[in-house]
Amino acid sequence: MRQRVEKILEKYPAAVYRNRKQHILVKTPETEDLTIQANTRTVPGIITNRGCCYAGCKGVVLGPLRDVVHIVHGPIGCSYYTWGVRRHKGVIKEGEQNLLSYCFSTDMQEGDIVFGGVNKLRQAVKEAYEIFKPEAITICATCPIGLIGDDIDAVAKEAQKLYNIPVLAFHCEGYKGVSQSAGHHIANNGLMKNVIGTAEREASKYSINILGEYNIGGDAWEVERVLYKIGYEIVSMMTGNGTFKDLKSAHKANLNLVQCHRSINYIADMLKKKYGTDWLKINFIGVQSTVKSLRDMAKYFGDEELIKRTEEVIEEELSYVLPILEEYKKKLKGKTAMLFVGGSRAHHYQNLFKDIGMETVLAGYEFAHRDDYEGREVLPFIKEDADSKNIEELQVEPDPKHYRLFLSKEKFEELKNEIPINYYAGMIKEMKDGSIIVDDLNHYETEEFIKLLKPDIFCSGIKDKYIAHKMGVFSKQLHSYDYGGPYAGFRGAINFAKDVANGILAPAWKLVTPPWKNEPILEGQYTWLFEEEDK
Repeated sequence: MRQRVEKILEKYPAAVYRNRKQHILVKTPETEDLTIQANTRTVPGIITNRGCCYAGCKGVVLGPLRDVVHIVHGPIGCSYYTWGVRRHKGVIKEGEQNLLSYCFSTDMQEGDIVFGGVNKLRQAVKEAYEIFKPEAITICATCPIGLIGDDIDAVAKEAQKLYNIPVLAFHCEGYKGVSQSAGHHIANNGLMKNVIGTAEREASKYSINILGEYNIGGDAWEVERVLYKIGYEIVSMMTGNGTFKDLKSAHKANLNLVQCHRSINYIADMLKKKYGTDWLKINFIGVQSTVKSLRDMAKYFGDEELIKRTEEVIEEELSYVLPILEEYKKKLKGKTAMLFVGGSRAHHYQNLFKDIGMETVLAGYEFAHRDDYEGREVLPFIKEDADSKNIEELQVEPDPKHYRLFLSKEKFEELKNEIPINYYAGMIKEMKDGSIIVDDLNHYETEEFIKLLKPDIFCSGIKDKYIAHKMGVFSKQLHSYDYGGPYAGFRGAINFAKDVANGILAPAWKLVTPPWKNEPILEGQYTWLFEEEDK
């Protein structure tokens, strides 16, 4: 397989070849400690599928908070990625507002770029406050704002004093960092500095925060259903269907669950340092991974009644879900998938595909760091570069009033060998030998790997969805679910199996001729051997 991958890379110029070679791995029994290059700048000229820093800050982490007005300070085009694209979903409780269906922008024009847009921003904050009276307002800067130097901090500070609500400024200009990953970090820092720990709410013994769950297609609701059934209390959801109000008391929970490691591990680490709260890497995508996550959680709390209730709920859910999944498994057995999604989804969805009898032959991330691939043990060996230094590394100290440890030191040492407390093993360890791992996949490589591997489904985002369709391969967006979902938890697995089966087995694909059916599979070279008399 490595030789066939080499053939794809050989088409690049020498400098690009050397760069891309470090981002593509083939897992084999001989290669135990694979090292991948990640979180570095995309080669100019390559059509990458990545998003920008602003997309990570406003689009991913802050955007799903439903009781907040998120003002985009920049040209109107930067506001394209709103609720209609990312599909943030939220349901209000009594007395709350749901502002997710609105789009707020200062609509910067040429004159504003020349003379400055501070007055326009000030007016936008005033109007947003007077019309909606939100719980808080965020201001997210886009590329032009960083270039002309509008003082968004001063506007936020002035507005906070004037309207007596939190107004937070985020310097998440698109060009910062190498991808949307920088925006996640900036948003995490802002929430930690200004929101978490600013309110007091009593929480029960089995209280948790769910970090890195964005409620795409209603995933968070399915996860909540199961957790409430067992008896957990969810203090805050970061940030799908979440609220600013709940985030303020996140420090009161006894355990943090990390679903998307890349987008939210910063907050998990800072909550551990400041408040002593452990985090547990869980995965609610896939039936068996959901079962494992629920058992790990019960083990962490160590209460016999909770463990018993967990097993009862698992049995009840499996008795409903497994017979249905078995039918889809018969239809999908032996089919293969290629995944290029987000910061944890390319890992999580491999488990769900296993549940329905499918195998993942290639997986990769758009904006991951090495630890997302290789595990957190590589953190001390990751070399910090100029792009990383460009993002503030927030230093936190133990809070003398709220710092507490839920587990004794002895219990912690015992459990950390059984369940992933404060640890993520990364994606590579769970992948099968022979599979391919690609960081920052681009359009050329997408086409070449589809031709090479001929998968039955390609899961990615909107930018590359129709490339696969034109090649005769069913493609499903796993950033927004193509209006499907939820896919998380037990019931979500049924929705996923149904949507995948309908897509792969649709008769429409018989009408599309994949390129490899009209192209030779083997390549050869003609050479002439001249006889002496022919010369």
